[in-house]
Amino acid sequence: MKVLMVLTSHDKMGDTGHKTGFWLEEFAAPYYTFKDAGALITVASPAGGQPPLDPNSDTDDAQTDATRRFKDDKEAQHVLATTTRLSEVVADEYDAIFYPGGHGPLWDLANDRDSIRLIETASAQNKVVSAVCHAPGVFKNVKDASGEAFVKGRKVTGFTNSEEEAVQLTDVVPFLVEDMLRENGGVYSKGDDWASYVVTDGRLITGQNPASSEAAAKAVLNALTA
Repeated sequence: MKVLMVLTSHDKMGDTGHKTGFWLEEFAAPYYTFKDAGALITVASPAGGQPPLDPNSDTDDAQTDATRRFKDDKEAQHVLATTTRLSEVVADEYDAIFYPGGHGPLWDLANDRDSIRLIETASAQNKVVSAVCHAPGVFKNVKDASGEAFVKGRKVTGFTNSEEEAVQLTDVVPFLVEDMLRENGGVYSKGDDWASYVVTDGRLITGQNPASSEAAAKAVLNALTA
């Protein structure tokens, strides 16, 4: 079982002067869920190399068992520091693609041609495609085989408008994940803010927020072994 994890290369939170990137828990928890299940994991990003970490995801109060494990894992740190350039990735080589969130993907992966191509190809090949928190934003410009929006008519979730409002970034992000998924015809649903909530629609699996990352990864494994 081969899993591709795709991380953002974007590190600027709009014009606020603050840094962003990927959210550590949303990488670490799925990474170890896949690894402990015996999956072969490749990590990619648009620029390749070390992707930017959102500093807010590395504070003391944001730590989890998975992030603490990562901090003691030199091998995993090397994997993260040497991500493959996304343009070099071939969808045929993987059984599932997983996008961790953080705000970064809203700026780069949502518009990245290589990411769009990857998702469209993987979906056409009936591979499992999954994204958590802000990462469902990567579906913004993805089309299905008939040219319709990728999420149209499909059950999905993602970071809620109320969660974005709670972190006071509603007016900073280029678009709101919940609004985009609805506007693109997705059958959007959500759980309580900050609680784990995962939606599975066939081979498409989405998670609402950081708390959903491990459950989303487990859903990917269930889909691969079903």
